[in-house]
Amino acid sequence: MRNFATFRFALAVLLALSLAACAGKEGTETPKKQDEKRNTIWELFDNKDDPHTSFQVNKYIWNATLEVLDFLPIETIDPFTGVIVTGWGTAPGSNVAYRATIIVKDPALDARSLRISLATKNGPASAETVREVENAILTRSRQLRMADDRL
Repeated sequence: MRNFATFRFALAVLLALSLAACAGKEGTETPKKQDEKRNTIWELFDNKDDPHTSFQVNKYIWNATLEVLDFLPIETIDPFTGVIVTGWGTAPGSNVAYRATIIVKDPALDARSLRISLATKNGPASAETVREVENAILTRSRQLRMADDRL
């Protein structure tokens, strides 16, 4: 029975891939540059994308995040994609250890540009804690922006 389910799954994936390969028939695709046109499904796996493509992040939110969460050790940081991953750390005046993953995904100084995931040793942090951290970061980023205008 398990082999039959695996077979059905593989067949569904194969069918989806073959339909995706047929999607670009003449007259139905949007105009593209000739070098961007993909003819087969296997060309999706070619690394022909522009290596100079980067995402933009808001520098004020980025810097405010690093300041507000400076008690957490940074494990991974990528300013080009806007991702910060921290290790376990305890906030000053607290006995709860936190770990955070932050994504700054837009150049706008806006709450929608910031995504935070906080975890404790016992599971996800409360929504109230996450909201407080978001508010602290956004408040600090606005302060940095206003200080920048004064220069």
